[in-house]
Amino acid sequence: MAYEAGALDATLAAAAGENADLFRELRQAFAESLARQVDLLKRSRCDGNWQMAAMRLKGLAASFHAEPLIDLAEEALTAAPGEPTVVRRIEAFLEDFATG
Repeated sequence: MAYEAGALDATLAAAAGENADLFRELRQAFAESLARQVDLLKRSRCDGNWQMAAMRLKGLAASFHAEPLIDLAEEALTAAPGEPTVVRRIEAFLEDFATG
């Protein structure tokens, strides 16, 4: 999955204003939070934990207007706990974002 900068970077830029250091710091904080949510999702095996992790992921994505990530979180919400294809796609988003 290719990372789409669009609304997510625009949201971070609006929050940071003209401060490039703050923009990088916000981007890093988002990536770290996303990594924590992905880890929780990967470790979830029961329906309740999986749903909670997917909802947290969706909330994070919605807070930053990351539409592709919102879609991935929706997929996770409808998938069986531990569904590897969903996890891999979310991990790919994280990797693309972190290296972008």
